[in-house]
Amino acid sequence: MATEIVMPKLGLTMTEGLINNWLVKEGDTVAAGQPVLEISSEKLTSDVEAPSAGVILKIISQAGDTVPCKKVIAWIGEAGESIPGMEAEGASANQSESEQEAADAGVGLAEKTVAASSNSVGNSEHGRIFITPLARKIAKEKGYDISLISGTGGNGRITRRDVENYKPEALPNQTPESSSAVLQHAGQVDYGAGLMGMRKTIAERMMNSLQASAQVTLHRKVDISRLIAFRQDMKGKVTSPLENGEISITTLLTKAVAKALKDHPQLNAWYFNGQYQEVEDIHIGIATALSDGLVVPVIRHVDKLTLADLGLAIKTEANQARKGTLDPALYSGSTFSITNLGGAGIEYFTPILNTPEVAILGVGALQTSLALDSQGQVYEQKLLPLSLTFDHQVVDGQPAAEFLASLADKLESPYDLVF
Repeated sequence: MATEIVMPKLGLTMTEGLINNWLVKEGDTVAAGQPVLEISSEKLTSDVEAPSAGVILKIISQAGDTVPCKKVIAWIGEAGESIPGMEAEGASANQSESEQEAADAGVGLAEKTVAASSNSVGNSEHGRIFITPLARKIAKEKGYDISLISGTGGNGRITRRDVENYKPEALPNQTPESSSAVLQHAGQVDYGAGLMGMRKTIAERMMNSLQASAQVTLHRKVDISRLIAFRQDMKGKVTSPLENGEISITTLLTKAVAKALKDHPQLNAWYFNGQYQEVEDIHIGIATALSDGLVVPVIRHVDKLTLADLGLAIKTEANQARKGTLDPALYSGSTFSITNLGGAGIEYFTPILNTPEVAILGVGALQTSLALDSQGQVYEQKLLPLSLTFDHQVVDGQPAAEFLASLADKLESPYDLVF
């Protein structure tokens, strides 16, 4: 029996996926677990594997299509095997087309002329486009925008012949402004228009995040002079080599964030579909730059990991993410995120929420300044700039500021991070 290949759901907020490209074609024989296509969603590019061995019988959705999660995108089975429902669907579509074209043929010339003239650019009525099923299918295969096709059928309906006779190059040139106006008129916003793959996915998620939340950012510097001294002290006392970032600034900061979240659980939360939920587990996403975009591997149960285990997890997941070998499950489920632009010399910035999270921490470049100690002696002070973005819909400024203050306390008492 033929087996479905469906668009997977890789994360809590994932509702659809973009097909980047197929790695196989109809008629190819594949093994179970073999990657058959590449999709983009949730800020990542992932391969979809064949659920079983067999022949690719039918590819339903093509490269460039955005498909809802769990929807069938292809069928795999034995060579020559029939696909459930496909024959009936095809017959129904052909019958509907024939019946519609026959009905259209009986419409008077005057009615057709009125319908065509009133739909010179598209044929929508109150946002609805009248088109036969077969015409819609052909238009989709050709990549045509059906709102720009004039229908000659009854009531301006678009028929197969209208699609086949449509010549995009014959239309007046559209400026970017007119294209935008068409989208606004249709009540749609095409985030990431003109972009492909991961870049389009990032654009869509960033814009959706900004549209769905009231984002506010707080900035402050934290004195990590003691943290720097702690690292030097640990390096001198530990005999085993520290090769996995056990006491790196990133590891220590991530541990401090987990401890601060324990004290302020309202920031370790999700807000999605009108539901606010504080999450008991602490799973922190660490933004990782790739050559073509950004991904956020998730370190799970950070509060329960030792510094050695935490450092190793951060290093391992970041390396796997850059190679494209990280388990897709480790790209979702984060309850809080950290993003670092310190390496680029940036002091403060405004990170965008990784929804459905309600807070994200931005880390800037380490600053050096001179200060006076309690005895009036000058010493060199190390300051770490932090930028906390939070969703003001569910978190107010005061608790957000208190979280930053708590985080500062943790970083200024580095030996407490060991326990």
